[in-house]
Amino acid sequence: MPSHDIARGTVITENDVATKAIATLRMNDQLIHDLDDIVGKEAKRALRAGEPLRLSDLKHPTLVAKGATVTMVFEAPGMSLSAIGRALAEGGEGDTIAVLNPTSYRQVVAVVTGPGTVRVGAGGPSPKTNAIATAK
Repeated sequence: MPSHDIARGTVITENDVATKAIATLRMNDQLIHDLDDIVGKEAKRALRAGEPLRLSDLKHPTLVAKGATVTMVFEAPGMSLSAIGRALAEGGEGDTIAVLNPTSYRQVVAVVTGPGTVRVGAGGPSPKTNAIATAK
C-alpha cells in the first residue's frame, strides 16, 4: 500500500510503498500482493496512503502517446519496410494499441515494446515476422 498519498500519473518507486498485514477476509484477486507488481508502474488515479492497491489502480508507464507520429518498420527474414504512422491510443509496455497509416488510412494493431516503440505483424506479432514503430 502507498506509504504516502500518490498523485495520478506518478511512477511508483520502492520508497512510495509500505507493507501491512491485512485480514485474509479482506483479500481478493484484485489486491496486489507482490512489490514487483507495484514498483515501476504508474498510478491511474490518486492513491491514498494506507489503502490497499488493486490491479486496476496501476498501469504500465505511458511509452507511446496518443497522436504521436511513429515510424512503422515491418521486418521479415531478408526484408525491411518502413512507413510513417500515428498512434491512435496511448500505451505502456505490453499494451496493445492501434496505429494509423495516414497514406492508406488503414489501422494496424501494435504491441508497445519500449519508449515510442511498437511491434506489429501480419495476423499479429510473431517471433518470425514483426514490425517496429518508433515515435518521432
